[in-house]
Amino acid sequence: MLDKQAIEATVHLYVEGMAFSNGAALKKAFHPQAAIIGNYQGSVEWMSRDEFIDAVLSETPASPGTQPMMDIASIDIEGDAATVKVVDEFGGMRFSDYLSLLKINGRWTIVNKLYHLHS
Repeated sequence: MLDKQAIEATVHLYVEGMAFSNGAALKKAFHPQAAIIGNYQGSVEWMSRDEFIDAVLSETPASPGTQPMMDIASIDIEGDAATVKVVDEFGGMRFSDYLSLLKINGRWTIVNKLYHLHS
């Protein structure tokens, strides 16, 4: 149960980091070598963690005090590896994010994000 709560906390950090343009939160949620991959505007987008954070910071953040849209649809944990499907909104667009997490030095971190942009 503690792992599930820790994973949920990492997902919250990620979604709130995106919503409120919080680069420090995103750096804490993602491994430095994480990849962010999906189809965006007709082509495959393949970004590093830092490229992703730069893209997030270039958007207008949500108003303080608002609650970001986030629905954790599933969490699958096997030992020190986990996958999470979360539906969220960013920049007026809805995404289904498939997050791969690894427990490193006792802390769950996102090592990969594969996303689907809803039309």
